[in-house]
Amino acid sequence: GFQANAEMRARYLGPGWELAKVRGTRFNTGDVIRTALAIGAAPVGNWSGCHAVAWERNAPEFGDLAVGDQFQKHSYPWGIYINAEGKRFVDEGADFRNYTYAKYGRVILSQPGQFAWQIFDAKVKSQLRDEYRIKQVTKVTANTLEELVKKLDDVNADAALKEIKAYNAAVRTEIPFNPNVKDGRCTTGLAVNKSNWANTLDTPPFEAYAVTCGITFTFGGLRINTGAQVMSTDGEPIPGLYAAGELVGGIFYFNYPGGTGLTNGSVFGRIAGANAAKAARSESRSKRVAGT
Repeated sequence: GFQANAEMRARYLGPGWELAKVRGTRFNTGDVIRTALAIGAAPVGNWSGCHAVAWERNAPEFGDLAVGDQFQKHSYPWGIYINAEGKRFVDEGADFRNYTYAKYGRVILSQPGQFAWQIFDAKVKSQLRDEYRIKQVTKVTANTLEELVKKLDDVNADAALKEIKAYNAAVRTEIPFNPNVKDGRCTTGLAVNKSNWANTLDTPPFEAYAVTCGITFTFGGLRINTGAQVMSTDGEPIPGLYAAGELVGGIFYFNYPGGTGLTNGSVFGRIAGANAAKAARSESRSKRVAGT
């Protein structure tokens, strides 16, 4: 993909994307895609779309091999998001994490200041993933909500406290909490309701984690056929050119189910490798027969 290219992100994904953190290497700058397009390869897919997640707000611009994926913050279904205006802005419990995490990075990037805070109370602390326990984390704790909101950097504390209290009052506490299923424990009457796993924030200590958007890979790329051959704008395979993985377009649109990128790369990688090797052997035999 071109996720490490700020100019291409702004051009294809839209305004503000030059400000996103890059989860991985600084070298995925779209050079191969641009080179292929320059020789007539056909573009395809959701060029304005990408895989982007909640990522440590103060993480470096590009991925850190020593930390790896631990900058991600994926336990938001058990808590709430608050933005700089002190408002919730997304349904944290819309679905299981695997079906929302890759699109919520975009939502965070669209917030004022391109950041948000994830807030939890002690009732769900055991549910938080290991990434919340690393040293490289922007975290605040407090024994009261009044104290907590004052510690949220760059947030309207009064509005945040009002929002949290309104959220607490809207939780359907008569519905049992069950983190293993979409439990229907929701809020009602809010501008942005939570559909599942809605727990009141009422048990100290309270914790909050600052996050921004971390982009993983982009969805637009090269068109291939079932043999992983790169197709030209004329609709014909480009001889000797095969592609697989994130530089291929037309696989993901608007969202991404967790783990499917690995499946995509494995399946088309094997097809591309096998067909490229077959083509190379065929060309080698042809040259031997021709005496060249």
